[in-house]
Amino acid sequence: MVGGVKGEILKLNEGFQIIDITHDIIPYNFMQAAYVCRNIFSAFPAESFHLILVNAFDNNNDHLLLIRHQGQILGMPDNGLITMILGKFPDEVVAIPFPPGFKKSIKSFTVLLVEAFSSLLSGVKFEKLGSSQVKVQEKHLMKPFASDQYIEGQILMIDRFLNVIVNITQEEFDASRRGRPFKIVLLRDAFIEKISNHYADVPEGEKLAFFNEAGYLEIAVNKGYAAPLFGLGEFSGSGQHHHEKRQYYQTVKVFFE
Repeated sequence: MVGGVKGEILKLNEGFQIIDITHDIIPYNFMQAAYVCRNIFSAFPAESFHLILVNAFDNNNDHLLLIRHQGQILGMPDNGLITMILGKFPDEVVAIPFPPGFKKSIKSFTVLLVEAFSSLLSGVKFEKLGSSQVKVQEKHLMKPFASDQYIEGQILMIDRFLNVIVNITQEEFDASRRGRPFKIVLLRDAFIEKISNHYADVPEGEKLAFFNEAGYLEIAVNKGYAAPLFGLGEFSGSGQHHHEKRQYYQTVKVFFE
């Protein structure tokens, strides 16, 4: 399917340079999709086009969204993901209506959005491509739960190195910690008691926690695999990493003394 979608894009405008971000978002996992998308836009030049077709059939809307935000152009379904990605409503948005006889599919969504991208390139004004009178669906990222004794976050995703990323930002961690000693509790009575800056801060094979470039808590093992510490992954003898493509409901607690 991915190759077919790319072919449709190039048929519409062979001048597009296509860059794959990911095709590995777990189905229906809005949290993971929002995490991946919100941390990639700044890496692209202004006026880049982003095609986001996660949970494309989440509702029965009769339109797609064309969005301009901080110099980037996004095309996507109106399923609430945009407010999860941005943490707010976008700067500009129009609804692109489905034409008569439109049949919903990834291919048809791609064609409709890429036609809009091409129209922008040809000089058509953004506001002329759809209706600005649209009530954008709204969803929000799940926040960690904080008490005086601990902060509890949800696992956002497991990356290809089997590192575990948790929805606790450094700001949220510091606000709850207030300078106190802490323990990040794992399975099998394991825990982590310090925040590292680099993998080399711990011996090979030792677990560590750090805040990644996106500002979220990440748990890893130096030259190893952290997901099995949560019962979420495995490493086969053939050298392949495996973890189930499913929703993550596991939580991670950080206790403060």
